[in-house]
Amino acid sequence: MGRKRGQEIDGWLIVDKALGLGSTTAVAKARRLFDAQKAGHAGTLDPLATGVLPIALGRATKAIPFIMDATKEYRFTLAFGEQRDTDDREGVGIAWSDVRPTDAAIEAVLPSLTGDVMQVPPIYSALKVGGERAYDMARAGRPPVLPPRPARIDAITLLARPDADTAVFAVRSGKGVYMRALARDIAAACGSVGHIAVLRRTKCGPFGEDIAIALDKLDQNVDNAPASPALLRPVSTALADIPALALTDDEARALSFGQTLDVSGLSDRLPVRDDPSGNVRAMIGERALGICRIEHDRLRSVRLF
Repeated sequence: MGRKRGQEIDGWLIVDKALGLGSTTAVAKARRLFDAQKAGHAGTLDPLATGVLPIALGRATKAIPFIMDATKEYRFTLAFGEQRDTDDREGVGIAWSDVRPTDAAIEAVLPSLTGDVMQVPPIYSALKVGGERAYDMARAGRPPVLPPRPARIDAITLLARPDADTAVFAVRSGKGVYMRALARDIAAACGSVGHIAVLRRTKCGPFGEDIAIALDKLDQNVDNAPASPALLRPVSTALADIPALALTDDEARALSFGQTLDVSGLSDRLPVRDDPSGNVRAMIGERALGICRIEHDRLRSVRLF
């Protein structure tokens, strides 16, 4: 059996995704630059969005679900007066309004859009309807009717009003929230229509834009050697928000064999259980073994690296 192509390289590359670049293309480029066997991304960004795109290489791909579930932060510019079929500036106009809300009118509607809400996704989204992608149906002239989905929006802040036609917002949200749909809903709640003109993700889980790297900078390697692994963040950094639990070698071995551990033997090391999921980050020294969960006073592995 032949060797897999690429190197066994593990870690997170935190990319500052450029305008116009697709998330899947960014992953393929990162995989090529590092000559990595395996790669994936934690949370799609639209081509017209920029900002933080965590790319997992090797064993880090096992931690992707935990970043997908993590809190994310965005900054976007809402353009009032024209609704577009894509809910961003890429689309064509489908509705217009002369209403330009005041700052006070905008501030007044934000509480109703914050918290646990129901959100209708954009028709130009990757959601599947009867086995077809919603955006494929929309492009074929058969736009689907998408039902509202639960969404968690922790905070919406009006940052600026560059002019009457635009407003800039900062948003902190949970998994699966569409900023294009939120912009549409803010405009509608103000008695107007609108679309996203500019969108940037500023944070994804523990990864912020301050550590993000432009892929173009990595691509300037003249001798075609793989990019340096020193640019990668350790696998465990994705789990920084999950409480850590130090394990002995014997305990780690037992978990890796699928056994569970009695938490009474770990009580002096257990972190404060403030995570509602009951998840802990199992550590052997400085190395992350994986994610474990406490259930019925037993510790069992959820995902091991």
